[in-house]
Amino acid sequence: MRGDITFDSNGNRLAGHLYLPERDAGAAPAVIVVGAASGTKEQSPAAYATRLAKLGYVALAFDHSTYGDSEGTPRCDENPFAKSEDIKNAVTFLAGREEVDRERIAAVGVCGGGGYVPYTAVADRRIKAVATVSGLPDLRATITDGYAGDWREMMNIAQSAREAYARGGEAQYLPFMPPGDAGQWVNNGKKYYLSDRNQDPAWRNQLLLWSYDKMVQFSALDVIELLAPTPLLLVAGSDAETLSQSEAAYSKAQEPKELFLIEGGTHFDFYDRPEYVDPAVTKIDSFLRTHL
Repeated sequence: MRGDITFDSNGNRLAGHLYLPERDAGAAPAVIVVGAASGTKEQSPAAYATRLAKLGYVALAFDHSTYGDSEGTPRCDENPFAKSEDIKNAVTFLAGREEVDRERIAAVGVCGGGGYVPYTAVADRRIKAVATVSGLPDLRATITDGYAGDWREMMNIAQSAREAYARGGEAQYLPFMPPGDAGQWVNNGKKYYLSDRNQDPAWRNQLLLWSYDKMVQFSALDVIELLAPTPLLLVAGSDAETLSQSEAAYSKAQEPKELFLIEGGTHFDFYDRPEYVDPAVTKIDSFLRTHL
């Protein structure tokens, strides 16, 4: 059963979907599902939350500040640090629900959420277990490796956009999925975001220009060794373009930790394709039953 909910996060009203198990077994374990950069609750968070609810978890998918149905301006601001605060406030929301066993709250992060979740759980010890899927924990490396072109020039452009906005100008944006041939990983992303695989028709293919100067400051790898003793599961496809980031997170994290590979999966396969999402959820369920 899915219900519409809202909760406050640093002055913004955030909109979410709360998925409840069909059977009434008292207070249940709960999972917050955090999706990709630029993502909304109808995309990969819905794919995982619906499946987890069927397995007996209370699952929460929500739109971060400035995205989807949630408040916040300027829109489409990919701010890792604000997203971390949103996750903490989502935990607070779940901890106050009678359907939830507040001592058994976990978080699952897909793609960029696979960085935001472990980063947040280092500080928020109410999160008792962390799982990532096709995790992209090192946004700094993603940007400096050329996702947005020359990253130093992008910083200059971002600061100019900030100043123009402060003078009363319009917020400036770049496409989240850039046009033309942008390399295999981004081209595969277009096959998801710019097709009927994308389950949110209202999703905007845009990113606030000065998000980039925040993204380049963020890497969950800086703190992931502090996550322990919170258990960590990293799920990735053997053919994922971002597998090296999951491997880097595994290398830096302390026990208890596990890197679980699913044969043949690429990065975006784990957003929606049942042949990859289903085994990922099966593994997450086994992990949570062990550690919650």
